[in-house]
Amino acid sequence: MIDGNEFFRQATLRICGSLDIEKALWDCFTYVRRFIPGEVMRLLIVQPDTGLVKNVATATEQGGRLDDVQVNIPRKFLQEAEVMMRTPMAEIYHDLNRDERVTEEMKKIGLMTDSGLSLTLVIEGTFIGILFLGAAGIGGYREEHARLMGLLIEPWAIALSNCLRYREVHRLKEMIDDDRRFLQHELRRISGQDIIGADFGLSEVMDRVRQVAPTSSPVLLTGETGVGKEVIASAIHDMSVRHAGPFIKVNCGAIPPGLMDSELFGHEKGAFTGAISQKRGLFERASQGTIFLDEIGELTPEVQVRLLRVLQEKEIERVGGDRSIKLDLRVIAATHRRLETLIDEGRFREDLYFRLMIFPIHIPPLRERISDLPALVQHFLEKKTQELGLADIPPLRPGTMERLMDYRWPGNVRELENAVERALIVSRGRPLTFESVGPLPGPGPVEPRPAAPPADLNLDSLMARHIRRALAESGGRVEGEEGAARKLGLQPNTLRYRMRKLGVPYGRRAKGLYPKT
Repeated sequence: MIDGNEFFRQATLRICGSLDIEKALWDCFTYVRRFIPGEVMRLLIVQPDTGLVKNVATATEQGGRLDDVQVNIPRKFLQEAEVMMRTPMAEIYHDLNRDERVTEEMKKIGLMTDSGLSLTLVIEGTFIGILFLGAAGIGGYREEHARLMGLLIEPWAIALSNCLRYREVHRLKEMIDDDRRFLQHELRRISGQDIIGADFGLSEVMDRVRQVAPTSSPVLLTGETGVGKEVIASAIHDMSVRHAGPFIKVNCGAIPPGLMDSELFGHEKGAFTGAISQKRGLFERASQGTIFLDEIGELTPEVQVRLLRVLQEKEIERVGGDRSIKLDLRVIAATHRRLETLIDEGRFREDLYFRLMIFPIHIPPLRERISDLPALVQHFLEKKTQELGLADIPPLRPGTMERLMDYRWPGNVRELENAVERALIVSRGRPLTFESVGPLPGPGPVEPRPAAPPADLNLDSLMARHIRRALAESGGRVEGEEGAARKLGLQPNTLRYRMRKLGVPYGRRAKGLYPKT
């Protein structure tokens, strides 16, 4: 007689010794074979409603493996076994080759031994599956064997239930990840994340974006408020190998200093008053993706030290924690301030500055790429018309585009977007006038910047403006008696070439931009 308690304890330790069901099955099989005959052990799940039997895992002398073999068994057999499935039990098959309960279909999943011993796995009144042990020779199993194996019904029922739940969680996680990637793509498409001016005013910026995107190097985006630093950061992420990962946006200036450590790096339970549970920070949530730190000049000195460690060591520690957490992410930072000035004032670390300045990208203000304004106006008209639920895009009143291009746009693209929305609201279907937009006093920019040639002295700008004026007088027409080419004394193809070179939209791209004066 074998000690049942010791058998149960040793077998259960092996069943629960691994999260991999095939390894747990093999470990249990090798132990059981010391006392009970066995050539193969199989773990099966049965779906009574569909008649489907599936082999989950198999263990032999060679080891354990996952299986994915499934067959359908007759409805009649399921009906006869329905009562048996409700009760946990061990059952002996003295001669499987002649047993009418074993169909040809069932033999396909491995019930090919001479004799067998099966456990009906039931947990909390729910049938989970079957554990099958097969041996060579007719009459290979006795009641003592069934008694011992019956002790393992509950451990195997729990193990199989956990395995099925884990697989379902893994399947749902993959579905959620796939849905998240799809929704991120759709949100960027719907929200208009296309880079307007990528081929013209922002062409140099996009060249640098394409250079750095495939790498994992940190990027520093500089430029005035409202120039679209977030859009450029998103473009870098979308062009990188991390495009399927998360893109976490952080406005450093909007986080209270006392919460900045916890928000960015997370905290352990009990790290401070109110920390009632463990929390992952934004850096951890950006793993396998990109974190965009907007207004990085607002970071506290303590957080700057932590960020420097992230850039150098690729690891963090949660607040209140004592272990390092490895990270795999890319850092993109942005600021509208001069970090050199903050360094001189002792408010920004010089070593962090040089770590971020590996690949800086400066985004020019709208007044320095005014040739992009007509395309931007058209883009925002389409976007805001849809958001406001308007039936049609109202046209511009003659002369409006020229006035918009004469304005210096201190708020850059963000100000233009707000101006378009405001004009649509007050227009009520009438031609847009942008009456709230007017020239600012003084020729210089709002914020002091390095000296740059005024736009109105640039030959290309003068030429582009002259062509737009001719298009406006011609209602956008290039050819014909009243076309812009005739007014400018040029061949139509020559004019089109110059417009492409200067970034002056025409044709379908310029629909509604040049109402005839």
